Parts: sequence; structure tokens; C-alpha cells
Amino acid sequence: MLPGVARCHLLAEVLAADGMMTEEERALLEAEMSQHGLSEAERDAVRHFEGTADAVATVAALPEPERQAVVDHLVEAALADGKLTAAETATVKRLAEALHLGS
Repeated sequence: MLPGVARCHLLAEVLAADGMMTEEERALLEAEMSQHGLSEAERDAVRHFEGTADAVATVAALPEPERQAVVDHLVEAALADGKLTAAETATVKRLAEALHLGS
């Protein structure tokens, strides 16, 4: 899996962590997928949360500064709708730990 595709998978997981995705969050995800040039099949996989485990493995293999940039972006995205829920916070924390970025 390409790193850009992996980033989109992780982003989708964070944006949907609270059980809903606002229109603003959906637009953010769509923009991210466009920015990384995802194919329609890759977009469908992201939208249906198919491939998150592979995405974590792909991002975990990146150098630490890149992994940290991904987590920083996930935090910013979680705040896109103006509120950070406990579920979003827990998801970002879980992903950061899976990416070997802290406890």
C-alpha cells in the first residue's frame, strides 16, 4: 500500500471514530484522497474501512518524522468539526501507539 493511501485510511478511521462523519469531515477526507491521487477502488476501500491494518503497517514503516507528521495531521483532522470527542482522542492515541510514537 502506498503511504498516501495509508494516510487516507487512518484519516477515515479517526474521522469516523465518534460514530458519525460530518459533511465537513467527509469533504476533508475526499480532499485528502484527491490530493494523494487515490483511484476509485482505493477510495471505496477507504470509505468502507477496508485495509486499516495494512495502512498502519505501511505508515509504521516510515521514518519517525513522517509518522509524527501523520499523527499531527490526524489530530488536526479530528478537530475539523470544531470538537474533539473522547472516541476520536482514543483512536488517535491508539494509532500513535501502533506507529511507535509514544505511550
